Amino acid sequence: MTGGRGRSGFGGLLLGSTVVQLAAHGHCPLMVVRGRPDPRGPVLLAVDGSPAGEAAAGFAFAEAELRGAPLTAMHVWNTRSEPTPHEGPADPLNIVVDLDRLRERHQRLLEETVAPLRHARPGVAVELRLERARVRHALLDAAREAQLLVTGARGHGGFTGMLLGSVSQALLYHADCPVTVVRGTE
Repeated sequence: MTGGRGRSGFGGLLLGSTVVQLAAHGHCPLMVVRGRPDPRGPVLLAVDGSPAGEAAAGFAFAEAELRGAPLTAMHVWNTRSEPTPHEGPADPLNIVVDLDRLRERHQRLLEETVAPLRHARPGVAVELRLERARVRHALLDAAREAQLLVTGARGHGGFTGMLLGSVSQALLYHADCPVTVVRGTE
């Protein structure tokens, strides 16, 4: 656990470089505490289907149970993040997107991520939330109501060598509540 502010000349504008390094290279979950979270709010889990995301789900359920808090499992998707037949980012001008099928696929991912943990921890009240939006913006908006946001260290972005994904970094820099970054067994 660490605070969310560095000692740079920029005051509180930049997250400390030590925190970013710990989140990128640490071997255990890292919680960055900032702001004044609503103690009545849920534990917010960012679901993305990655190995780190699965580890984050287990951590979030345990934390919600420990706190006696509800858990909101949130999966955010958009057509820009969909692979094309060539496995690259989707080009909305060159492909036809069946939004209903995509929505169903993302709903299934959300439900399948949560199902075994719901069974293992039946005392945790769970809300499933699926949104089609820009990922970081939707999660930051939802974090305003949360007492804790839990995310994996790296999702499915195009830079597989990155140790800390762009969404995780954005959440660390800008969330209004504490953020826990969990590494998977990648």
